[in-house]
Amino acid sequence: MVRKIDEDMIAKVDLCKNAVYIVNDGQLTEVAAKSHGEDIITWKNNKVLDVIRSERIRINGQDMV
Repeated sequence: MVRKIDEDMIAKVDLCKNAVYIVNDGQLTEVAAKSHGEDIITWKNNKVLDVIRSERIRINGQDMV
């Protein structure tokens, strides 16, 4: 859970929750955890521009992926 307190620009986050938090211009964005995969953070002019999420699918004899 993320709670933002506007007066002092203070945010409280739940330290029991696995996640990544991005702060851009005072805005807090949570990047939620996933079971497996890769997240790539792209920076531009000292700010996060994009988060690219990918997921690995292990081949175990499935008919279709």
